[in-house]
Amino acid sequence: MTLALLWFKGLLARHPARLVGAMFGVALTVALLASIGAFIAGSAASMTKRAIAAVPVDWQIQLNPGTDPQKVVAAITKATAYTALEQVGYADVVSLSATVGGTTQSTGAGKVLGLSPRYRQLFPAQLRPLIGPLDGVLVAQQTAANLHVTLGDSVTIERQGLPTVTVQVAGVADLPNSDSLFQAIGVPPGSAPQAPPDNVLILPAAQWHQLFDPQATAHPDSIYTQLHVQIAHTLPSSPGAAYTYVQALAHNVEAQIAGSATVGDNLAAQLDAARADALYAQVLFLFLGLPGIALGVLLTMAVAASGATRRRLEQALLRTRGTSIAQIIRLASSEALIVGGGGIALGVLLAYLAATFVAPAGAMQSTTSLWWTLAAALTGLVVALVAVLVPAWSQARSNTVASARAIVGRGVTPLWQRIYLDVILLIIAAVVFWRTASTGYQVVLAPEGVAASSVAYETFLAPLCLWLGGALLAMRLWRGGLLRGRAALTALLRPIAHGLAGMVAAALQRQRALITRGVVLVALAFSFAISTAAFNTTYNAQSRVDAQLTNGADVTVTAPAAAGLETRLAQLKALPGAGSVVAMQHRFAYVGNDLQDIFGIDAVHIGAATTMSNAFFGSGNAPATLQALAATPDGVLVAAETVKDFQLMPGDILNLRLQNARDHQYHMIPFHFIGIVREFPTAPKDSFLVANASYIAQQTGSAAAEVILMQAKSDPTALASSARTVVASLSGSKVSDLGTTQRAISSSLTAVDLHGLTQLELLFAVLLVAAATGLIMALGLAERRRIFAVLQALGAKRGQLGAFLWSEGLLILAGGALIGTVIGFGVAQMLVKLLTNVFDPPPEALAIPWTYLVVVAAAAIASTIVAILSAQATARRPVVEALRDI
Repeated sequence: MTLALLWFKGLLARHPARLVGAMFGVALTVALLASIGAFIAGSAASMTKRAIAAVPVDWQIQLNPGTDPQKVVAAITKATAYTALEQVGYADVVSLSATVGGTTQSTGAGKVLGLSPRYRQLFPAQLRPLIGPLDGVLVAQQTAANLHVTLGDSVTIERQGLPTVTVQVAGVADLPNSDSLFQAIGVPPGSAPQAPPDNVLILPAAQWHQLFDPQATAHPDSIYTQLHVQIAHTLPSSPGAAYTYVQALAHNVEAQIAGSATVGDNLAAQLDAARADALYAQVLFLFLGLPGIALGVLLTMAVAASGATRRRLEQALLRTRGTSIAQIIRLASSEALIVGGGGIALGVLLAYLAATFVAPAGAMQSTTSLWWTLAAALTGLVVALVAVLVPAWSQARSNTVASARAIVGRGVTPLWQRIYLDVILLIIAAVVFWRTASTGYQVVLAPEGVAASSVAYETFLAPLCLWLGGALLAMRLWRGGLLRGRAALTALLRPIAHGLAGMVAAALQRQRALITRGVVLVALAFSFAISTAAFNTTYNAQSRVDAQLTNGADVTVTAPAAAGLETRLAQLKALPGAGSVVAMQHRFAYVGNDLQDIFGIDAVHIGAATTMSNAFFGSGNAPATLQALAATPDGVLVAAETVKDFQLMPGDILNLRLQNARDHQYHMIPFHFIGIVREFPTAPKDSFLVANASYIAQQTGSAAAEVILMQAKSDPTALASSARTVVASLSGSKVSDLGTTQRAISSSLTAVDLHGLTQLELLFAVLLVAAATGLIMALGLAERRRIFAVLQALGAKRGQLGAFLWSEGLLILAGGALIGTVIGFGVAQMLVKLLTNVFDPPPEALAIPWTYLVVVAAAAIASTIVAILSAQATARRPVVEALRDI
């Protein structure tokens, strides 16, 4: 015990920098791993909550004819608790018609819903009032436009096999979730209708039963009933686990009701999408953070290795005084435990401080986060034991004389260098990247309807092998360059060392192993900082592009065709905060029997109001595609899925059916297929069409614009507020801004908000760069105090000593920064390419984080200057005192 205390006292007195440096390396490793764990847990729970909140109705249970609803309700009650349950009636009708202003308008087949008064309160997201209250007979927005009806008008319903009936309109409503409300339940995937019905009436439940119970008797296939259910949301925090749990509940209900009803599980479908996003988030968090964790381990190892010469001398002295190998190992173990314990305590504190500022609220308090913290602490302890104990045990096994003898000569070439491991790793990176990037692949696989989901981690062999192979190649080149490139090194150092350049180059050549280690560590630190910053900056920039794609522009104004939105175009252009303002049509067209959205645009000017990315078009060239569309009046851009389904070739005539403004019937209009469109502002995820607005207006007899895209000069929110005052009097008008849309889509993957993680990782990257440049250099220079003391004893002046220090410091900093920059951008480019599915649309190029790069460079330069000035201060100590201290 006495020997251990003396040993520890000696470490604190003579080598505090080495002890604190090792603790700092362990602390960074522990803090980064624990923080990433907190983000994984916090983001998964957040994504689950957001996914649940986005579902208007958890279950739509469709009853088979003759089924007793109470039997199904009893099965639901037995399976799970629920917060809302209402019965909804669906009726197919032949047509709807209305006579307004002396003209009669009629529609094709439609749907009539029967809703109870409680439904509107229990499921508020299903109905949005546009005109009038949500009581009485409601007309869907599109139906009101088709029939030209409003409050007080009458609509005639043509029932199947029964006389027509007339109802009076009490209000006009929007159905925001019509896709799920009218989904086909219990049919094979792909056979459901492609779009919800255009013509919808909503009746109070009592009135619906009065009108359609007779139709149920005459034509039972035209009437069906659903139970809409909101279950209790006591679900697991992980989207994957929640998906499995909810799906099991639905299966339990179906098993109990024995085929008398089918569950449309909207909640499971939403969680199904979220679980893939959660796995993508996990991939991002781990892969962006793991290089930093590995760097923290390497940093700890390097700090421990920096005292190898001194440790060898100390152990040799202990051996000559009779200390056994077991005692030396025990002393080293105490040092390792001190390093590990101090590093773990500091690391956990750093993790909690970081989580307080950048992690989701309460992220560190969850059970999953606590397990991550425990795993991080155990990792830190193992790192400390390996970093200190392994070299101590290896050196202790040597005999006393041999362990004290300096190593002279070139030494043995490492095995990895003899087998060209660096080249092998780079070849593997190139091959894996080529195979994954050039073929269809998915990093995250979450098959529809399958509870299990997985990550293709082998995909990340490419960036991992590039990172490791680049580091080893840099080590090979630097060691070889320092060994054989003395003349070039002398010329390079002449501006710093002047007449001592040759002597300094010779000294650096003899220290090539230490110089190379420093360069590689600095390069790895820079590569981690740059790859993380470049990827995250690209990701964040692309999330704004995704929001703009969803919203349409900085500010988007929409209204039904009959509202006359185009009449407000001049006023919107005149708003103070408005830049370019462009009108766009949003109609519907039949491709065969498939109803799709069609957008009529001004191909010449639309790019001034919103982003037209090359990734939007199959040609990969947005300007050329838009120019070709403008040059072809009847041209149309078609979604890739439709092109495949209908076997279209460029130049083919595509006959579409669009609604004519005069008779409100769908008529065939010929278009020429000129290209493929993948994405488009405000367009849905599935198939759609893009054509010239002038041609659509000519063929349909209406130049009405349903959408206006507005570019904001400054704040989109302020511009949106001004636009609302302009269109407030238009029936059914809606104004949305970019910021609101970006927050709304933050539950899907471009979805996973990386802002907090970005701050965390970039903070640790700066710390790792500073540690790699400053701490390693300072410890290396401190280990060579004897050399500087001898030089001073021989009469070296302060400027001459400085030449050695500044040459070594700047060489390590410049070499590491250059190599790290190349590797960092290479890894970032690979990640962006491999994670193409994360981006919607994919970025055309990396976003360069210039501000952050300046911060990283400043931190590296500052830490290098501090280390060199500290070494100079040490070198100015009296020679006798310096030699005695050594």
